[in-house]
Amino acid sequence: MTEFVHLHLHSQFSLLDGAIRFEPLFDLANQYNMKACSITDHGNMYGVIDFYFTARQFGIKPIIGCEAYISPRSRLEQVRIKGEDNAYHIVLLAMNNEGYKNLLKIISSAHLEGFYYVPRIDKDLLRAHNEGLLCLTACLKGEIPNQILKGDEKSVKGKVEEYLSIFGDRLFFELQDNGLDEQRKINETLIDLSRFYGVPIVATNDCHYLRKEEAKAHELLLCIQTGKTMIDKDRLSFKSEEFYFKSPDEVARAFSNYPEALSNTLKVAEMCNVTMDVGTYHFPELKVEDGLDLNAHFEKKCWDGFKGRVGRIQSSYEDWTDEMNRKYEDRLRYELDVIKQTGFASYFLIVADFIQYAKSQGIPVGPGRGSAAGSLIAYCLRITDIDPIKYDLIFERFLNPERISMPDIDVDFCKKGRERVIQYVTEKYGTDNVAQIITFGTMQSKGAVRDVGRALGMPYAEVDKIAKLITSADKGIAKAIQDEPQIKELYQTDERIKELLDNAMVIEGLARHASTHAAGIVISNKHLTEHVPLCRGKNNETVTQYHMKVIEKIGLIKMDFLGLETLTIMDDTVKLLKGQGIGLDIDNLPLDDKKTYELLSSGNTSGVFQLESRGMKDLLVKLKPSKFDDIMPLIALYRPGPLKSGMVEEFIKRKNNPSLVKYETPLLKQILDDTYGVTIYQEQIMKIAVVLANFSIKDADALRKAMSKKIPEQLESYKDQFIKGALANSVSLEAAKTIYDVILRFGEYGFNKSHSTAYGLVAYQTAYLKAHHQVPYYAAILTSEVNNTDKMIQYVTECRESGIEILPPDINESNKAFTIVDNKIRFGLSGIKNVGDAAIDHILSVREELGGFTSFTQFCSKVDSRKANKKVLESLAKAGCFDKMGLKRSQVLSIIQEKLDKLQKRDQKNGHQQMDMFGTTLTSAQSVEIPDIEELSHSEVLAGEKEALGFYFSQHPLKPYEDLIRQVTPYDSLKLKETDPSDDVNIVAIVNGCKEIVTKKGDRMAYVNLEDTKGIVEAIIFPDLYAKNVLVIKDDKPLFITGTVEKAEDGTPKIRVKNITLFDNIVKEMGKKVIITILCDDFVKNDLKKLRDVLLSLGGKASVVMEFRLNGEKATLRLKDIRIDHTKTDMLLKHFLNGLRVEVADETILP
Repeated sequence: MTEFVHLHLHSQFSLLDGAIRFEPLFDLANQYNMKACSITDHGNMYGVIDFYFTARQFGIKPIIGCEAYISPRSRLEQVRIKGEDNAYHIVLLAMNNEGYKNLLKIISSAHLEGFYYVPRIDKDLLRAHNEGLLCLTACLKGEIPNQILKGDEKSVKGKVEEYLSIFGDRLFFELQDNGLDEQRKINETLIDLSRFYGVPIVATNDCHYLRKEEAKAHELLLCIQTGKTMIDKDRLSFKSEEFYFKSPDEVARAFSNYPEALSNTLKVAEMCNVTMDVGTYHFPELKVEDGLDLNAHFEKKCWDGFKGRVGRIQSSYEDWTDEMNRKYEDRLRYELDVIKQTGFASYFLIVADFIQYAKSQGIPVGPGRGSAAGSLIAYCLRITDIDPIKYDLIFERFLNPERISMPDIDVDFCKKGRERVIQYVTEKYGTDNVAQIITFGTMQSKGAVRDVGRALGMPYAEVDKIAKLITSADKGIAKAIQDEPQIKELYQTDERIKELLDNAMVIEGLARHASTHAAGIVISNKHLTEHVPLCRGKNNETVTQYHMKVIEKIGLIKMDFLGLETLTIMDDTVKLLKGQGIGLDIDNLPLDDKKTYELLSSGNTSGVFQLESRGMKDLLVKLKPSKFDDIMPLIALYRPGPLKSGMVEEFIKRKNNPSLVKYETPLLKQILDDTYGVTIYQEQIMKIAVVLANFSIKDADALRKAMSKKIPEQLESYKDQFIKGALANSVSLEAAKTIYDVILRFGEYGFNKSHSTAYGLVAYQTAYLKAHHQVPYYAAILTSEVNNTDKMIQYVTECRESGIEILPPDINESNKAFTIVDNKIRFGLSGIKNVGDAAIDHILSVREELGGFTSFTQFCSKVDSRKANKKVLESLAKAGCFDKMGLKRSQVLSIIQEKLDKLQKRDQKNGHQQMDMFGTTLTSAQSVEIPDIEELSHSEVLAGEKEALGFYFSQHPLKPYEDLIRQVTPYDSLKLKETDPSDDVNIVAIVNGCKEIVTKKGDRMAYVNLEDTKGIVEAIIFPDLYAKNVLVIKDDKPLFITGTVEKAEDGTPKIRVKNITLFDNIVKEMGKKVIITILCDDFVKNDLKKLRDVLLSLGGKASVVMEFRLNGEKATLRLKDIRIDHTKTDMLLKHFLNGLRVEVADETILP
């Protein structure tokens, strides 16, 4: 039997180039009886750890490597020299743990120091860190193969000797058989060189995909990477179908004359013996108090913390007893024992330290997140602000002594302060020891179809239609083909669609791009490159090349530092209140505040954390929460699973009618009483198992996991154990079975109670602020949303509907943030487009120095035009910042235009000197001639505000139409969020941005933002409709849009437009009224019903007015809910003959 090992292989982590997944790879390797396999991704080690452990699971020896990019000069030089490649390829394999560590250092250096188009190493790095590494000469782009193709024999020998001087007998010449003429020439020369220098040869196949039939999908992957299509002549292509995971027999046939090329791969495999260190935690060393070891120091900190908390704990109970004190102390001792036993004391002290730093710097920290809120020690160390005993939270849900794994404490920080905490940690533990963590975006099903369709050059609309038929519930393209009749039929009958979906299935789920995890931070006891390769994020931050799960597996401390905008909003609100002389301790609010629960019960919860969606508002109105324990379940229940299961309706019914709450056994009451007998939390499932069925905490946790993951075999086994234990506690057989079935049904959707409690508290805090301090709370929200135009429109509208006046921006009155003036909100300068922080800070500094600006002329003479340039001043003027200075906006804009154009030329000559906008130094001022011109028109003023603020401030162009709009459609941009996909809708809006694109056929289509008084919604207009309406779309006039709703994964609505009409045309039609006079005295109730049915069948825009003659008196009634087509009134006469008189009249309704 032929034996062979692949030494050159690209997994999916050679992003958008490799297409090999690990499990199918090792499954095929076992079929080929291969004993080992390598990973050599392009310039990175992203997949190394997953590769290593998956290989071990399949009984295959993992060979760790990388196909690095090597610079022909120093990696530190970032220049291109004509005729010279920027980087060549080189394959490095780790022979042992020293080699692995050297590889970590080399690849990290390539990313951190040598990145120039690609991450590059150089010969100096190899000379310094080559121990334990073995080198292959790589593919066509290897340095030695490249010189061979150039035909420079002297240069080739020089390069061979250079590599020999570095690697000695660890250098191997790499032969490949890929069908390319260039490769044949390289192979021949390398064989000759092998004989001359005694360098052994190895056969490789530079595998980029698993099977030969996947070559087309790989070419499409390259198209996706480069933005090309298969018909582009200049696209990147491998020009061969041979780059797959060949069997040993196939490789043997290719190199039948050189059997040593195969046997040498076995020798290389024997030389490579890396073992991963797992189970050791690499905590940084901490300073402890003199005379104490780490555990004793930790224990002292915890008891000190308990003493500091006990007053607050006692005050939260009506009656505090010695027994309750013992309960807390016993829980503390238990947690201390577990944490010391598991060796995680350092972890808690590290977290407590940076949280204490944040609080000492005035950086708000959330009360808790995830299961950490279940720890009393976390509460005592002020890591969390949730008392776990009061809220009946389980420590073992966080840290199970019978299932030891690294604790996971995620922390929410005020978004503005998060970076300062990261900086603190970095400085404390060393810049080389702290990094952020990588994450990978993958080819999702719909995205894969769209990407492949684009690469194949298929029409967008056709591909889009297929993609939309794949729902998230289908769990992949293959399942969608099986379950969705339309896709199945197209797949079976249309070869083009079959090609699309077959190729999409090959790339579906592959890693698509790398980015920095939004929250993850890793801290090490030594230089991180001792444990993990590093790279740079898009903001130049240092990032691990291993993802979060791998970081934990190799024993590094991982923490999530999350930036929560809500904490910033609450902090800003408290500061605004302080400025008004009102002190508020946000962490010690009464949890029984009537006004807060009235607000929650009304559903008026826009801006309230976790409770502001339309569906959540509906739940609040139905539930009418009256205590904090009612808020916590809402956080847990408002998810797709529980909403579909009926749990939510059951919970609401029982809350509003306690008589519906029944328990199969009294033992359940103590566990489910707070949730009205409904099993909502994972902790409840664990407690039921422990209390009713005598489960150990380990088994209870395992049951919870089995239920959430729906593992049938385990669930059946646990059922027997549960029933047996319940019977031992005098629970009847029938009751035991019923209880198990109930928790099984609900357990699938069980939520973490600790997280619900912590986030429920934040929800309550924000609701309290809105209920009691609405004006400063809205001001804080507006400050936080300045970069989100849609939200700005929503909250400005809400303020006005709530009677809160928002004052316009003013150069003398506005600060950077939104502020409070006489219980009104003053618009902040940060809300003005094109006016950055530097410009605002400069303007405010000058204003403070002067005590305010007295005129526009003075403003211009004192402000540095380089810090507040023409664009800044124009935006300030259009926003109305200078309106109180006695000039028209037209005059201000004219001055800015004239003077700054001249100044730009002068500034070039006086570049180092601080200049005002008149071209003078700041020590002098001069008058300026004010142009005598008319003010801008109303529409020009509104357009300017829109440009400067992102929305219409003084009046929205649709405002005069509001009553008319309500008559023609129930929808607006906000209500579209409540619709279902495929709903037909109408909306009146103006176009706020149009992105025109050209399809592969050369047709134009557009993505437009439609804006109304409530917000903005995106719409898609396909070529035929766009061609007919392009002028209307670009005319800035109100439009009546008809279309179908589409929903993104996050629920954001879009409109697929079917028809576009100028709203003025609709209004003109609405300007007709049909007057129906009932002539017969005996016109009875049934006739009226028939008349209504006929009217409803005549749908249109004309209003209907009924006139009745009763006993000589005339009565008039306008039908508000019915509009008809005024051209079809003959249908009325046809149905009622002489019983009616119908006339059509004009109605003046234009705004």
